[in-house]
Formats: sequence, C-alpha cells, structure tokens
Amino acid sequence: MFTIEHEFDASVITLVDEGETPLREDVTVSAFDTEITFEQWDPRTDTVSKITLSPEQLRDLTAALNLPEGIYRSAPQKK
Repeated sequence: MFTIEHEFDASVITLVDEGETPLREDVTVSAFDTEITFEQWDPRTDTVSKITLSPEQLRDLTAALNLPEGIYRSAPQKK
C-alpha cells in the first residue's frame, strides 16, 4: 500500500509494508526539484535513516530495476 500527497514544495509518497512478517517500517519518499529523499524509522537506533538522491540518480535507479546485470552509463539529456 502507498499514499501520495502533493505539498507546497514536494510530492510525498509513503510506502507501507504489507508483505510477510517481519514487516518493515514505512518509507517516506519526498521529491523536490533538486533532490529526492528516502526516510525510514529505525527502531533499533530510535532514529530516522535518510538517503538523498539527485534526480539523475533516481532516474538511473529506476532504469536499473529493469535491466540485467552489468555496467551502464545513462546518456546525457539534450536540452
């Protein structure tokens, strides 16, 4: 399950784990113009873990999920 909310400066997606136990904490994805952040509560450390990607890194990650094993370089986008 997931939710999508559009806020003033970001689109926020929350991913809720409904799979087999043990279930993981929710993941919140916030997409801004210049960066995308992934946040997840870590109950072991009682902190929020955060990863920040550039839009290019997210594009590469999205492409990588659908590619076979290998090394790839994305072509620069023409403006």
